[in-house]
Amino acid sequence: MEKDKKIFATPKVRKFARELGANVSLIKGTERKGRITEQDVKEFISNQLKDQKKVDREHIEKIKTQYNHSDFGEIEIKDVPRLKKIAASHLVKAWSNIPHVTHHDEADITEMEEFRNSLTDSFSGEKKKITPLAFIIKALVSSLTKFPTFNSSIEDIDEGKMTIKKYYHIGIAVDTPHGLMVPKLRNSNNKNIGLISKELKEISEKCRNLKIDKKEFFGGSMTITSLGGIGGSFFTPIINYPEVAILGVGRSIKKNVYFENKYQARIMLPLSLSYDHRIIDGAEAARFCNDLKVNLGKDFAYKLAV
Repeated sequence: MEKDKKIFATPKVRKFARELGANVSLIKGTERKGRITEQDVKEFISNQLKDQKKVDREHIEKIKTQYNHSDFGEIEIKDVPRLKKIAASHLVKAWSNIPHVTHHDEADITEMEEFRNSLTDSFSGEKKKITPLAFIIKALVSSLTKFPTFNSSIEDIDEGKMTIKKYYHIGIAVDTPHGLMVPKLRNSNNKNIGLISKELKEISEKCRNLKIDKKEFFGGSMTITSLGGIGGSFFTPIINYPEVAILGVGRSIKKNVYFENKYQARIMLPLSLSYDHRIIDGAEAARFCNDLKVNLGKDFAYKLAV
């Protein structure tokens, strides 16, 4: 009987299937004696997604043919902004082709914020205005040097090759009136925090004024998208293909946490790390995030990089 069919799959493949929410008993193996491989699991998931999309499209079309929006009241038809139309296909491709997993955590940035707010100009004595994002970029680059897989790309997983980048070009999601843009802050590893903060302002202004070169949207290592200036805590950022990870940053908040053997008010920063599960597993993501938290914490030598 079908229910008595023996399933040939290694513990690693079974774990991989569980992590992706696939029932291994429903997967047809392509290896000898029907042995199931990771590629079989991926194909199974891909086919399920395609079938679901077909059902969803049919359902949407059915709803569309039943009623028009105008049947319920006054409406206005507007053009979708050009940048959002361009980004749409890119986002769909990334979401459809990359198995996303998001790791959520919080970093204690109390000392970082105290240090940032204490910075003054050595000549005028005026307070320096350096965005927290500059510190986050510096901390992220430090983690990328220790975890090179996060600074990679895989154009075709079937070929079994990955491109490890030796440069550190950090993508920055910039909110503009025209739509979201993601320019790259080039060679961030060779710049101090003051210069990073200065260049962040420059590339953001270029984006808002539509004066940035198209090439600056390509060739990134990893992207940071921050909602801190708007609000919110955790979310699920979509990976900027062909990168393999993206860091989402929420608004920092004071919390009463257990620190140094007692409860204290500390400034906590929400982190949402989305990663490509084909090349990064959960343990690697957790270690990467732990290292990033150390880099943002009181023991990191960011003070030397201003």
